[in-house]
Amino acid sequence: MSYVPRLREEYKSRVIKALTDEFGYSNVMQVPKLQKIVVSKGVGAAIADKKLIEYAIDELTTITGQKAVPTISKKDVANFKLRKGMPIGAKVTLRGDKMYEFLDRLVTASLPRVRDFNGIKANGFDGRGNYNLGITEQIIYPEINIDQVKKISGMDITFVTSAGTDKEAKSLLGELGLPFKKN
Repeated sequence: MSYVPRLREEYKSRVIKALTDEFGYSNVMQVPKLQKIVVSKGVGAAIADKKLIEYAIDELTTITGQKAVPTISKKDVANFKLRKGMPIGAKVTLRGDKMYEFLDRLVTASLPRVRDFNGIKANGFDGRGNYNLGITEQIIYPEINIDQVKKISGMDITFVTSAGTDKEAKSLLGELGLPFKKN
């Protein structure tokens, strides 16, 4: 018997039935599912200090449990002294069990540590069933040792779903535990 993440088990046992009842799907394969989570971090100051990219990669690796990769600039921007091919950020793409584990830790341990937290905004959907969430401080994650943080910075988390509409995606993410604000 192998280990199955708690949220994956909950998706199979409860969320599929709830979404089928809500939207009237005729087939289980029509039910939207979470495909991947992309955690990215832009480091604009890395043009002057190359160590900042390594710090960002180390932090994302610690937070997600998967090795982060640097993101490379695609073109020159003279105003920012940016050249094509320079590292300007870091990202991690999570799928499978690591994705469900990260989402579980985000909902149960990290988001409640945000100051004055009363839910996440529901206007981060892109029209195709994907949701973007911005985190302003990386120190909300319990994995990060605050004494070793060089600079407090934020990150973007993108939830890519197979849902066709934003309403279906919001229902899916709400059932998986994301605490949306009540409007």
